[in-house]
Amino acid sequence: MVERLSSTKEAEELVKEMVAIHGPVVFHQSGGCCDGSAPMCFPRSEFRVGSRDVYLGSIHSQPFFIAEDQYAYWEHTHLIIDVVKGRGGMFSLEGPTGKRFLTRSRVFTDIEFRELKSNPVKNAKDVNEYEGLKTTS
Repeated sequence: MVERLSSTKEAEELVKEMVAIHGPVVFHQSGGCCDGSAPMCFPRSEFRVGSRDVYLGSIHSQPFFIAEDQYAYWEHTHLIIDVVKGRGGMFSLEGPTGKRFLTRSRVFTDIEFRELKSNPVKNAKDVNEYEGLKTTS
């Protein structure tokens, strides 16, 4: 099955670090504004995911979402979550570490995209495999 999301070894390591410090986390792909289009990492107990946000997969067993309208623009891309040196988004948990999460991407092949179209995404309200995950309604 074609995955919509993957992560580098460096991202997996930073997620492990964030979970060790903050407990379970949730990721949300930012659509701009204050922190650009960076993937944002929040304590799962403190962040409510929009009920219509799209579930893309997980990083080190931590869920990753994107806004439904933003997904409409990005549905043709595989997101690869990486880590680089530098200050992260001011709202994201990794900010003080001197590292930041970064989204890289590649366009799906026609074959991959056809397969994905036959496996629709789930909205956050339909995701129930993560303890403590909260949605807006």
